[in-house]
Amino acid sequence: MNLRFVEAFYWVVSLKSVSRAAEKLFITQSAMSSRISALEDELGVLLLDRRDKQFRLTVAGARFFTYAQRLLELQREIKSEMGSAGAAQTVSLRIGAIESVVHSWLTEWVQHMRRGSPEFELQLTVETTPILVEQLRRGALDIAFAALPSSGEGVRTLALPPMEMAFVGHDDLHRKRWYTLADLSQIDLLTFQRGSQPHVALLDLFRQGGHELKRVHTISSISAMVQLVEGGFGVATLPQAAVERLSQRLPLRTLRSEVPLAPLPVHASFRDDPASGVVRSVVEAVFAFVGAPVPRQKRASKKSMD
Repeated sequence: MNLRFVEAFYWVVSLKSVSRAAEKLFITQSAMSSRISALEDELGVLLLDRRDKQFRLTVAGARFFTYAQRLLELQREIKSEMGSAGAAQTVSLRIGAIESVVHSWLTEWVQHMRRGSPEFELQLTVETTPILVEQLRRGALDIAFAALPSSGEGVRTLALPPMEMAFVGHDDLHRKRWYTLADLSQIDLLTFQRGSQPHVALLDLFRQGGHELKRVHTISSISAMVQLVEGGFGVATLPQAAVERLSQRLPLRTLRSEVPLAPLPVHASFRDDPASGVVRSVVEAVFAFVGAPVPRQKRASKKSMD
């Protein structure tokens, strides 16, 4: 039995789509369909119900999916046992991350990965959390680092340490030793896009404190927020780790406030690949790099696929 055909079937079922599975395995949709047909011919049963455009497994397909996963896991174990898994090979991963992660620790982690794994290739997508969550769910990403966990059958999510957030102003314009919420409410504030965790947390902070904000500007780009702060436009809410890096070359200053901002949660979402332990190993490497233990894995709740 050709395990490439088994792998094709596994990803078609996992992603609920022939086209998305083809994208995942870097082959054409016609080639993917041919592999499934060849597997069906060899088994002598239909695995997919093709009577309409809805994705459906046949009874035989549902049974074989369990075997497919076991076959691919066995293949991985054999390679590991026989030593072939340790051979030098190019590791290419499609990683998505929010800007807060990129500006905080992702760059240093990538450099660290390249030193330990020279064959490591990165395909990086920097987007907002909703887009990353959807791309991971649809199989367009292997790993997503976002403020919310991704969901879907076969998707796993681990919580990374949350990021400390801070009010950030211009080093020459915002010189007070201490800022009250009343002080900050009279300044134009810049935060992430409307409805995001930092935006909602900022509004809640001042609402609970009984202060009405002068103006809140929502911006999806950290670079844009930093440039506006440099231009004296207002005060931004940014990850403290990013501010520490940026303030080494820019006139930025963390403002001490009477009430701290809520930390920004970060989740690593990914799909287990029974044929390869690369994705899981990379996620574990991220936790080791940020100095956090790998929490117990939880399978994300099931969610219907379109």
